[in-house]
Amino acid sequence: MLKELARITPFVCALGIAGLTACSDDASSAPAQNQVQGDGDSSSATTAEPASSSTDVPDVSSSAVTPASSADLPSSSSTTQQPSSSVGPTSSSETPASSSAALSSCSATLPASSSAATSSSSISEPAEAYLWNDEFDGTAIDTSKWAFEIGTGSSGWGNNEKEYYTARKENAYVQDGILHIRANKEDYEGSKYTSARMITKGKFTFTYGTVEARIALPVGKGIWPAFWMLGENIDAVSWPACGEIDIIEAVNDEHVVYGTNHWSNNGEHAQYGKNTKDYYGTSKELDITVFHTYKLTWDKKLITVYVDDFKYHEISIEDNAGNTDAFHKPFFFLLNVAVGGNWPGFEIDDSQFPNEMLVDYIRVYKAENTLH
Repeated sequence: MLKELARITPFVCALGIAGLTACSDDASSAPAQNQVQGDGDSSSATTAEPASSSTDVPDVSSSAVTPASSADLPSSSSTTQQPSSSVGPTSSSETPASSSAALSSCSATLPASSSAATSSSSISEPAEAYLWNDEFDGTAIDTSKWAFEIGTGSSGWGNNEKEYYTARKENAYVQDGILHIRANKEDYEGSKYTSARMITKGKFTFTYGTVEARIALPVGKGIWPAFWMLGENIDAVSWPACGEIDIIEAVNDEHVVYGTNHWSNNGEHAQYGKNTKDYYGTSKELDITVFHTYKLTWDKKLITVYVDDFKYHEISIEDNAGNTDAFHKPFFFLLNVAVGGNWPGFEIDDSQFPNEMLVDYIRVYKAENTLH
């Protein structure tokens, strides 16, 4: 999400394992990415099943490179703030109406989930099964696991976004076992919108493993939620050299989920991404406002993402194909809801606010438990 740099080029090309080059001129097949935005611009903050056949796995080469101008890159400095320990809104008047009746999560009943999603965060494995996890079962955001990035970032977090990220309970809170990241329409510190951007930088990083998260996403004109990862060394090497893994991105009211990788190939921005609307001729219909189970599997050979076991993105990083060495180093998590920006555009429906991203849990399984 760091940057919408991915959108700079109207096509994405990837060299297939068989030596064939597959290209698409459909911009919707490759999200502009979270670029350090996915939102991923952590550096500019003022504070971020294995493939069944090899034919599905792009062996990234220099043909996948997308040049990025220096004006698009996030600054390397970052200021973080610890989250507030207080619980968020509890009354019905304080709880935003969601874009879907299924998102009425402030009630005792959790939002309806997709049939493939787990029923609740209470169904979890023993703690020793996880390398890291957050079930969001308490009454406050766990400050040992999360910090906030604050402000508007450089050039709107590298994407010309319109929100001001805060650490207030009005923008991020835990209630009834659910993390709420809420975008509001309000005048705040010179911005017309507020939201939250939570990161595990400095608290948790990992290399290789399986990530599972149960998430419900907001929809609306100008909305841009993301669950993504950045390389731990971003402050030292900047973006995109640190690498970016976008597990989930969605924009506007598309009901399409995008998965994308960003990195540096010989000094130039490279990216490769796919989505649930078109994954090599397959497609999955989704109501992204209800809970779905999203999964990332990451090892020395492949990075793959799924929603309810439907694969919507995969990239080969074996032997640093296409100079993908960044993806063999530690990464940290980011969760955020952006408002406006280069990818969703600058037409924003103010009637949608407040609008929320809901997270039931995030679980990271140890590398030895990965599936491939």
